[in-house]
This record gives sequence, structure tokens and C-alpha cells, in this order.
Amino acid sequence: MQGTGMILACLITACTTAIAITVLRRFSVRLGLVDHPNERKHHVGHVPLVGGVAMFIGLIAGALSYTHFSSFGQILLGSSGVLVVLGTLDDRFDLSVRARLLVQITVILTVIVSTGVYIHTLGQLFGYQVELGWAGIPFTVIAVIGLLNAFNMMDGIDGLAGGLTLVSIAAISLFAGSSVPYGSKLLMALLTAATLPYLAANLGIIGRKIFLGDAGSMGIGFLLAWILIRLSQHPGTHLSPVDVLWCVALPVLDTLAVMYRRMRQRVSPFKPDRGHIHHLLLDMGLSPRAVLVALIALAASMAFLGSVTRSLGLGSGSNLAAFCILAMVYTLFVTRIRGRQQARSRHIASRAAANDDHVADVLRMPIRTDRGHPVSRDAFE
Repeated sequence: MQGTGMILACLITACTTAIAITVLRRFSVRLGLVDHPNERKHHVGHVPLVGGVAMFIGLIAGALSYTHFSSFGQILLGSSGVLVVLGTLDDRFDLSVRARLLVQITVILTVIVSTGVYIHTLGQLFGYQVELGWAGIPFTVIAVIGLLNAFNMMDGIDGLAGGLTLVSIAAISLFAGSSVPYGSKLLMALLTAATLPYLAANLGIIGRKIFLGDAGSMGIGFLLAWILIRLSQHPGTHLSPVDVLWCVALPVLDTLAVMYRRMRQRVSPFKPDRGHIHHLLLDMGLSPRAVLVALIALAASMAFLGSVTRSLGLGSGSNLAAFCILAMVYTLFVTRIRGRQQARSRHIASRAAANDDHVADVLRMPIRTDRGHPVSRDAFE
């Protein structure tokens, strides 16, 4: 009976999301939810930023159709609704980082107070049970903000944020297996059902292209963060706190690498640029679809690597050490690629400037007639 209800709720979520995409796409210009190309965004034309709002509408419809939706799920969807509104306002008015952080912190603390769920333990690491106590509350705030902004930063090419969402959900199922409580399983199923029609529209398979927008990337990161926290802190599941890192490895590693590089360059870690992994691969000459396939395969491979590391039975400490080694290798790799691309860009710019100076010098040289008298070029204009 529960299975039938879940399938029905997922169908309602998918259909409602598709309808919402169709309707919101028509009103995107009037609402001001349109993404324009600039020096950092190289898409063609003005693309509606309605994917996240449409997905949230679909999630709400699916949750309302299921009469036994858990209280934790209700609080989570209500809280994510605040972030969807925040993201929509950011898409429309480009809010400051400080304003976004203030709202995000408030929403996270509201979930902690309402549900009592937060990261209170990191599990057993190297033979010691690491309990955080009340320090787990600020740790949880930082973790959730980090993940929702990681998905926001990874939303740089068509299909990437949605594809990584599906990879993360599949990774959670791989690590936790049948130990996932039904409420969390339902929430993951609804999120999958909402993601599929968005991906179809985002990749141009159905209708005119749309983007997820900050509303969607924040909402997805927020929901996944709390699903992972709930499962990793629940004693009955097989998902340890360290396993969580492997479920969202690529967004986390890329965000850490980008922030590390920006701080080394003495710029704000929140200042946007074209230094994410998808930008680097595009600048190497790969097509957007090739980059999408490569990164989805990389994310899936990282999750699989984490499951293999765990299956060796060396403990969570060794699993954490393996993730840290991967983080260092990844950071060094992408930082070196970024450095080489910047050096090449500076070299090309300097050569172009030198050529321009040479042309200017030639144009300033006087023209000599057949009698040897210099004549200004202005005389010929």
C-alpha cells in the first residue's frame, strides 16, 4: 500500500513540475526571472530562471497527495520554501552575500530547533567515538550552508546540477541500502520525480530551455543536506557521517578547491569566476554535453570509490583519510589547470597588445614621397 502511494505521489510531482515549467516559462519575462548572457555566462539568448520554482511546486503537490507525510518532511519542505523564495529574489534582484547568509542561517536554526536533528556525532574515527555535543549546532549550520552553496556553484552548464542531484540520491541508496527510513525514502523519490522534468526542459529535450536558478540550486542543496544529516545521525541506518562526503563528493571537492584558490589569490571566496571544474573543461575545448557526461561519470566514480573503500572494512577513519587524499589531489589538479589557463590567457593578451602597439607605430611613421620629403598620413585622409 505504501509503495502504491509513493508511486502516485511521484507521478503527481512529475506532472505538476512539468505543468509549472510550462506556465512559468510564459511569464518569466514579466516576473523578471530571466538569465542574460555576460562575460561569465556564455549561454545563447535570454533563458527563463523558473526551474527551481517549478520543482518546488511539484514537490509540494506530491507531498500534499500523500496523507502520511512525516513531520520532519513537512518542516523540511516548509523551510526549503523560504530558501526558494530567497533564491527567487536573488535571481530577480541579485541580493548581497550577507543577506543570503543571514536568511540561510535563520532557516537552518529553525529546522534544528523544530526537529532536534543536527550533527551531534562524527562517528567512530580511528578508534574514538567523536561526539560534538552543542558544538554540533554551528557545525551543522556550516555544513548545510556549504552544501547548498556547493550545488549553487556547480549549476554552471545544462544538466549538471540536476544530474548531480540524481547521482547523490543514487549514492545514498548505495551506501544506506534498505536501512533508509520510509520518510527519507519518500522525500528522495519526490526529489527525483521533480528533477526529471526539469532536466528534460533544461537540456532542451522538451520545449524551450530553462535554467534552475538560485531558487532551485539552494533548495536542492538544502534538501539533500538534511536528508544526509538525518540518515547519518540515525542509529538505525548504514550511512555513517564519513559516507556522507562520498555521496556529494564532486560538489564538495570543487567548492573547496575553488575557495582555496580564491583565498590564495587574496580575493573573496564568494567572488564568482570561471574557475570551477566545468569552466576549466569548457576552456580546454570540450563541448558542454561532453563536460556534462564527464562530470556525471566522475561524480558517480567518486561515490563508487567511497563504497569500495568502506567495503574494505578499514573503518571510518581510513575512509575519511581516503577522502582527504582525494581532496588534496583534486585541489592540486584543478588549481594547476586553472593556473596554466590563466598564464596562457595573459600570454595571448600580451601578444595581442604588442601587435596593437606595432600597428600603432607603423601608422605613426611618416610616408615619404618619391622626392624624399616626409608627408603626414593625414594628408591622404
